[in-house]
Amino acid sequence: MKFQSIALFCGSASGNDPLYAEQAAAFGTMLADRGITLYYGGGSIGLMGVAADAAMRHNGTVIGVAPDFFARGEVLADNITEMIFVKTMSERKQLLEQRADAFVVFPGGYGTMDELFEIVTDAQLGMHFKPIAIYNPNGYYDMLLAQLDRFSQDGFLRAFHKDLLITATTLDELFDKLNRYENSNDHSWLDKIREK
Repeated sequence: MKFQSIALFCGSASGNDPLYAEQAAAFGTMLADRGITLYYGGGSIGLMGVAADAAMRHNGTVIGVAPDFFARGEVLADNITEMIFVKTMSERKQLLEQRADAFVVFPGGYGTMDELFEIVTDAQLGMHFKPIAIYNPNGYYDMLLAQLDRFSQDGFLRAFHKDLLITATTLDELFDKLNRYENSNDHSWLDKIREK
């Protein structure tokens, strides 16, 4: 599968382990080198800023989508290709979902989890069929992935919905799985929940 753009969901902090920022920079560089546009939340700080800066340094295209209540120059980037302003965080997520060809989740906190679960819920409901990948360096998401297993074991998550999520522990594995992605959703299940 070929991508022209990927949306990155990640922290507005860099975390305590330098590995996270190193990997975010490597990801931004790899996108630029592959000619893939980076869509993200428009931040100048944390992993968001690191990935965007790396992509820009390597002549990439970086498009931020941010609510207009964020302070320009404090938390928002001023050195990217384009900044799109919206009114709300919900509008931001909707626009990223519309514009990007795939979604990658790096380490983050509440906001990152909000973005992940909205985008995968929309995939579950057949509102899009785009790949979603959880990047799991240093075992950051091990407990989240264990919780998803528990969802399945206890009958709250169908296998074909759990398989909507790609997981990877290296960037090479991440890009390889994105390129080989096949949507696992069950179309007969989608037909049942959708009004004809």
